[in-house]
Amino acid sequence: MMLSTEQLELRALAREFAAGELRPHSARWDAERAYDADLHGKLAELGFLGLRVPDAFGGLGLDARTYVTVLEQIAWGDASVALDLSIHNGPVVELLLAFGSDAQRTRWLTPMASGDVLGAFALTEPGAGSDAAAIQTTATRTSGGWRLNGRKRWVTNGACAGVVAVFARTGAGPHDLGVFLVEPGSDGYRVTDRESTLGLRASETVGVDLDLEVSEEALVGEAGGGFGYAMRALTLGRLGVAAQAVGIAQAAGEHATRYARERQQFGRPLGEFGAMQEKLAAVAIRVAAARSLLWSTAERLDLAGTEVTSSDLTLPASCAAVKVLASETAMFAADEAVQIFGGYGYMRDYPVEKLMRDAKGTEIYEGTNEILRWVVARDLLRRDD
Repeated sequence: MMLSTEQLELRALAREFAAGELRPHSARWDAERAYDADLHGKLAELGFLGLRVPDAFGGLGLDARTYVTVLEQIAWGDASVALDLSIHNGPVVELLLAFGSDAQRTRWLTPMASGDVLGAFALTEPGAGSDAAAIQTTATRTSGGWRLNGRKRWVTNGACAGVVAVFARTGAGPHDLGVFLVEPGSDGYRVTDRESTLGLRASETVGVDLDLEVSEEALVGEAGGGFGYAMRALTLGRLGVAAQAVGIAQAAGEHATRYARERQQFGRPLGEFGAMQEKLAAVAIRVAAARSLLWSTAERLDLAGTEVTSSDLTLPASCAAVKVLASETAMFAADEAVQIFGGYGYMRDYPVEKLMRDAKGTEIYEGTNEILRWVVARDLLRRDD
């Protein structure tokens, strides 16, 4: 699959930014669990905070194929930054574009594209991870709108965001969910603990307690449509995770190849040993396969247009499949890179141990790989031959 001239230019821009502005600081950000204060401004200047926002609202309006190629390169530079961008540009923007009102799009998309507002996605709870139907946060109608009450976990950008898409139960049925646009500065939005994670440490992941009232205008779409909206948003979100994973895997393979050329053992480079060549080849083959599936699935998403759930019923399962393949490729590549580096690979002074920690997260968030295998199998079993 060939990239167009425009796609190649954007890819090169993202790679240049990642090499110059992300990689040199990635290890420090990981250790300090924070980015430099001017990072989001730099991302906004290049339009990377409006990757999926239409140009009418000041964004780049990228199609899914171009979006994932850019996100790959950002993840190649630093996976935490790519995670933040994928949440901001993926599920949150997707919800607004697919189900938001004209007023909501006008209110939020322009400041999101400019970097004045970051987006966050609050679906998961202490007792509800991949099982969104188990959500316990409630949304109760009031005279002025809705009262939200509950607790969310693992909210990326949850403290620094300007708008959070919060999912809450609006009825008694398992799928009676609504999604509400909440401003973190509101009374009753309380950030609890900042999570200390294995990888992706610079990304801000927090718990949030909710006990606040929002206006009727905060509700996105229908009051009972939130479950379907979440599945729609996660379809694109899983492509974003896959793109992050491919970027991590590419970085691990490149580090391992460079090290195998330079490191001498028994009087010759590691890369001359057959065992090392087998590892490098296996990584390269898997990265190529994951990228190919990612790009082809993104093209299908573009062809499906706005009617994803009706025009191509297999797309959610396909996005689940590419997320599984890409994330497991990232873990494989990082593991092999650590092994090629030997004892140095286990040290914090070298980049591959961080890649392994970051890669593990891609197997877990936006649906664990175990759940996503079930999604793929369910799709296969319900098809008519």
